[in-house]
Amino acid sequence: MTRHGSHGSHDSHVVTSSRSSDRSRLAVAALLVAGLLWGLTWIPLKYFGRQGLTGITLTMMSYGLVGLLVLPWIIYRRKIWWAQWRLVLMIALAGGLANVCFLSAIVHGEVVRVMLLFYLAPVWGVIGGHLFFGEPFTRLRVFGVATAVGGAVLLLGGPAVITAPPGIVDLFALASGMLYAAQNLFTRAADRTPLDAKSLVVFVGCGLMSSLILLGTGESIPHVSPILFGQLLAFAGIWMLTAMVVTAWGVSHMEAGRAAILLVFELVAAVVSAMWIAGERLDGMAWIGAAMIVTAALLETRPTPLTPTLSPRERVERER
Repeated sequence: MTRHGSHGSHDSHVVTSSRSSDRSRLAVAALLVAGLLWGLTWIPLKYFGRQGLTGITLTMMSYGLVGLLVLPWIIYRRKIWWAQWRLVLMIALAGGLANVCFLSAIVHGEVVRVMLLFYLAPVWGVIGGHLFFGEPFTRLRVFGVATAVGGAVLLLGGPAVITAPPGIVDLFALASGMLYAAQNLFTRAADRTPLDAKSLVVFVGCGLMSSLILLGTGESIPHVSPILFGQLLAFAGIWMLTAMVVTAWGVSHMEAGRAAILLVFELVAAVVSAMWIAGERLDGMAWIGAAMIVTAALLETRPTPLTPTLSPRERVERER
C-alpha cells in the first residue's frame, strides 16, 4: 500500500508539473499574441487618422467608448475600491492623458520614433520608484537610465537636439511614456484595489480627459459615418479588449521578469511592421539610439534582490 501511495504521489507530481509546463507555454503564447496586437495597433490608428480623427477624438471614440461600457461595472464594485478612491482617480487621469498623448503622437508622427520614445517609460518608472517607494538606485539601474537617456538623445538627432528642440510629436511621445510610468506607480500604490478596477478605470479616464481637452480647446468632433462608427466599435470592443484580457492573463501566469521581456515584443512588432508596411527608416545614429533604449528596457526586466518596498505613508513616517 505504501509503495502504491508513492507511485500515486509521483504520478500526481508529474501531472502537476506537466500542467504547469503547459500553462507556462500558453502564457508565453498569450504574451506574444498580446505583443503582436499592441504592436500592430498603429495600423488601425493611422487608418482612423486618415478618416479625419485626431488623437483626442480618436481616444474619446475608441478607448472612451470602452470606458462607457465598463463604467457600470466599476460603479457596481465601488465598495471595494472606494477606500483608495484618490489613487484610483489618479490612475484614471494619468492613464487617460497617457493615451491621449500616445494616440496623438502615433496619428501624426513616425511609428518607429514614437514607439522608441514611449519605451523610455521604464526610465521614468525607476526614478518614480525611487522617489515614491524608496527603491534603491542600484548601479545596474543607474546604467540603464543613463543608457536610455543617451539613446533618446541619439534618436532625437544627437548634438543637433540642442539647437533644434524636439517637435510636438516627440514631446507627445515622451509625455505618454512619463504618464504611463506615473499610472503604473499609482497602480502599485493602490494595493488594496482589485486589478480589474485599476485596469478598467483607465478607459474611463481616457473618455474623461479627451472630452475635457475637446471642451478646453474648442476642437470640433468630425462627422462619423455609420461604417466608421462600426469600425471604431470593432476596434475598441474586439481588438483593444482582447489585447487587454490576453495581456492580463499572460502576466498573471508567468514570472514578472520573463513577462516583461516578452512584452518588449510589442516594440519589435511595431518597429518591424512600420518599416515593412509603412516604409519607415532610421539612420545610423538613430539605430544606435534605438539599440540603447531597448537594452535599457531589457535591463529593467532583470530580477533584483528582494528589498522592502515602502508605501508613501511608511516612507514619510520613516523620514520624520
